This record gives sequence, structure tokens and C-alpha cells, in this order.
Amino acid sequence: MNRLLDTHCHLTGYKDPAEVLREAADASVDIVAVTEDPGEYRLMRSRLGRRLGVHTALGMHPLRAHGFTSADLARFLRMLPDAPWIGEIGLDYSPAGRSTRRAQLRIFEAILGDPRTLSVPMTVHSRGAEVETLTRLAQSGANAAILHWYTGPPNLVDDALAAGLWFSVNPAMCHSAKARRLIDALPVDRVLLETDGPFARYRGRPARPADLSAVIAHLAARWDLAPEDVVRQLHANRLQLLERCEDP
Repeated sequence: MNRLLDTHCHLTGYKDPAEVLREAADASVDIVAVTEDPGEYRLMRSRLGRRLGVHTALGMHPLRAHGFTSADLARFLRMLPDAPWIGEIGLDYSPAGRSTRRAQLRIFEAILGDPRTLSVPMTVHSRGAEVETLTRLAQSGANAAILHWYTGPPNLVDDALAAGLWFSVNPAMCHSAKARRLIDALPVDRVLLETDGPFARYRGRPARPADLSAVIAHLAARWDLAPEDVVRQLHANRLQLLERCEDP
């Protein structure tokens, strides 16, 4: 059976992460558990161990850049060889992050400048900084970068595709007219799944990995495919993403 993959889930943000994991396993959903700093990554790895179906991602969230020191960045880079995924990283030039642009860019460039990042899939934040994020990813030669919950200008989508980037879709996006237009503009082989739970919402509550069945139904309608064919396509996309990492 082809399993789904939630490429962007903040597992530690839930009140009941153990239950979230049980639900995901029952729904045949694997999880990329993103983190916001190396300390959270280390703690999650120690708690989860090598749990089947869960991949812990090493992150440095852009909205926390103002608090990161050179030692934090060095710690991140030391942990890279052991990390199966990278995330959440990126840039945020929205009002919430505008004042820390310089710090964000310094960290993002340092991460992308390490050649070891080319052998790991990464999930990338780009809110309000889409042009700069795409430029830096293209310059780095990143083979397996996913634009998480992309909300930027539609005219940049072709540039992102030309740079070899991917887009992840969550349940909340299925109810946004702008996001639906994005989905319609994407080739089916460049789409992956995410929840961004618990920060994204589904049916008035925090989205959970088991909710990805709703995204399958939405994609089936927009792509004019049977749900099982959508699942097969997404599984093929997942394999293609991972194959990119084998030959940086």
C-alpha cells in the first residue's frame, strides 16, 4: 500500500502528540516532524528515536532568527550529517519578520552554502520573501526543496518549477481560492502533501496528519483522477524527491 507523507508537521505543537502519531499510523500517513531550532531537533530525536514512519527534520525557523547565535548555527551545521530532513528553514519578510531580514538571510545562506544540504530534502518557509527565497534556492542548486504553503505571487510559480522546486499542499489550502489557483497551475508531479499542523486548521480545529485524506479528495476532483490514482501519483512524487537527494 502506498503511504501518504506529511512533509511539514509541528509535532511538538500538539497537546497530544502520541495520539497524533497513532492516528497517522492508522491512516497510513508518514510524518516529517519539523523543528524550529537545533535544541528542539535533538530533544525530538531522543524522544522519537528511529520510530517507523516518522522523520525528524533539523530546523532554524526564520521568525526566530533574531535569537540565534553563531553557536546555534554551528550546532545546526554539526547536526547536518545525522539529519534525514531539513526544516523548517527559510525567510519571512512579512510584518512579523521584516525587522530581522539580515539575520534571517545570514542563517539561510549559511545553511544553503553547506554542500551537505544537497543530500537532504528540505521544507522551506517563504512568506513575503518569495523572490529572495527562490533566488537563493536556485543559486544553491538544492535538489529537493519544497516550498511549504506557498502564498506568493502566481507569476513566480514557473520560476520555482524551472528551479526544480516542489510545492506542498495542506487541508487549509483546499478552502482558499488563491491556493486552489496555485494547485491548478502545478504539474501533478511537483505536488506533495503537508498539514502545517497544529498551526493550520481543518474543520475549525488544528489540522492533523490523518486529515490528509481530505487533500486527496480535493486533488482527485481538481485533477480529474480517482483517489487511488492521486495516492499513486503522490507516492511517485515522494520517491522522485528522495532520488534527487541520492545524486546531488
